[in-house]
Amino acid sequence: MSIPDIRLLLPHSGPMVLLDRVICADEESLCAEVRIGPESLFCAHGGVGAWVGLEYMAQAIGAYAGHSGCLRGEPIKIGFLLGTRRYECARPLFPVGSLLKVCVKRVFQSDDGLASFDCHIDDDDGQVASANVTVFQPADADAVLTGAGHE
Repeated sequence: MSIPDIRLLLPHSGPMVLLDRVICADEESLCAEVRIGPESLFCAHGGVGAWVGLEYMAQAIGAYAGHSGCLRGEPIKIGFLLGTRRYECARPLFPVGSLLKVCVKRVFQSDDGLASFDCHIDDDDGQVASANVTVFQPADADAVLTGAGHE
């Protein structure tokens, strides 16, 4: 199966899709690309702040979940970023003109939708950011959001 356009793998729309494309995916991992341009969301002072790297990682995880769901014939579902450990970035911003490769690898997943991923961002100079990211993708996100069943 070929990899669909990243906009079909995420529950985001319009300018909130921050990544440009998926470059590879398998059962445990996914890598995506984003080129930083002056029109990039959050671009200021010659680049995108390093703090946005965490959202790049989260969207790559979302694309991984979307791709995995597509392979099982399931619709795209929303998920929740629960937290991160040790987000480290070697620079204060990703400069305009940078081509970033955002890679995520699943290291743990429970039956209830809790998962953990090792993530890193590379550019032409090598790895520039890394983190361990914890996410939650419930079977029924509407029930989680409305508190249904928690009376």
